[in-house]
Amino acid sequence: MSEFFDNWIVQVRKGVLELCILRALENQERYGYELVKTLASVPGLALTEGTLYPLLSRLRVAGLVSARLEESTEGPARKYYALTKEGRRTLADMNDFLDKLNQGTRSLHKLPSL
Repeated sequence: MSEFFDNWIVQVRKGVLELCILRALENQERYGYELVKTLASVPGLALTEGTLYPLLSRLRVAGLVSARLEESTEGPARKYYALTKEGRRTLADMNDFLDKLNQGTRSLHKLPSL
């Protein structure tokens, strides 16, 4: 791959990671490491905990996710994250926008030649 393409991939990933985190929380709450594993199972979305936790913090401050601490029998307490009502509304808006953006970019293939 070219250096340009590699950089483009990095920029696209940065733009969609928050959306992917919200999607991963859409149907169930998850703790941080579980989110890392869930996202890593999707080709191209592997990330580290060092990348995930600042994003979760930003989403929490924005009111899109809530966090709660739960004791674990397998080690230290786990912080579980869940979508808030505002998070669900924002996720729906993000999904709509991405669908329209994808449709728009696909339509460029059909432009007539000059």
